[in-house]
Amino acid sequence: MSAPVWFVRPLLASRRAVAIALVIAQGGIAVTGSIVRVTGSGLGCPTWPQCVAGSLTPVEHPEVAPLHQWVEFGNRTLTGLVGIIAALCVLAAWFGTPRRRRVLVLALIQLGGVALQAVVGGITVLTGLLWWTVSVHFLISMGLVWLAVLLYASLREGDAPAVPLVPRGLVALQAVQAGVLALLLLAGTFVTAAGPHAGDAATPRLALPVDTLSQLHADLLFLFLGMLVALGFALRGHPVPKRPYVVLVAVVLAQGVLGMVQYWTGVPEVLVSLHVLGAGAVVVATANLWVATRVRAHLGVEDGLRSQSAGSSVASHV
Repeated sequence: MSAPVWFVRPLLASRRAVAIALVIAQGGIAVTGSIVRVTGSGLGCPTWPQCVAGSLTPVEHPEVAPLHQWVEFGNRTLTGLVGIIAALCVLAAWFGTPRRRRVLVLALIQLGGVALQAVVGGITVLTGLLWWTVSVHFLISMGLVWLAVLLYASLREGDAPAVPLVPRGLVALQAVQAGVLALLLLAGTFVTAAGPHAGDAATPRLALPVDTLSQLHADLLFLFLGMLVALGFALRGHPVPKRPYVVLVAVVLAQGVLGMVQYWTGVPEVLVSLHVLGAGAVVVATANLWVATRVRAHLGVEDGLRSQSAGSSVASHV
């Protein structure tokens, strides 16, 4: 498979920028999804894949306000943009020399994830915005954000197996912390599902007390923060960049403050979307710290000795 030089050369030159755009797009579409929800536009396009029966785009409808149609249609259109960016990442990985399997696989996961999200989004609409379908939709987005960070990192890493820069205990702590983050995000979707922003006035809510779910969400945040503090003390003395850790602490604290203000002020619409943006930022920062505590040596004839010496140097810290 070949392509014109005028296309491949600028694509390969800009692949890191495209990968960054993918991270932003995967997080951004979750934010636009929250805007759909807080404006009550979840069923602005009541069918799928068409917006209304007989039309892919919004048309005058006696039962759906134009604003709701265009908000929902705009979110659907952004899925196409994310798909284009993901496709560019796949093409950049395919035409790269040498073709790197890990980069290509991560790019293909992104493209497949966009397709999966389109299907899940359709199911969400066709089931009348059932709360658990919305939760799944959001959680998939956050998983794709994490993997998009790994894709970006893979462009500057080598292809050797990952070698931790920290002892096994800290690797395990990070893995558990990632699991707690997943539970924290899940609990956040429960709070939203039981709260006032259903995406449509007729949508049934999760029949659990919002206060109880909010407390669970807050408890998981405190657990995540506690693990983060422990990780910070444990990272001292290890050859790990400090900036990713500092950024993660700052983002988590800001997200926690925003969540409390959101709760105390009655969950205003704008803060809901900002909180979703913050959730994406926490995922990005956590994934970035994950990457920073591991190295992948470059493989090749010229890099062989360097890879071996790098592995020996890292092993001395494990």
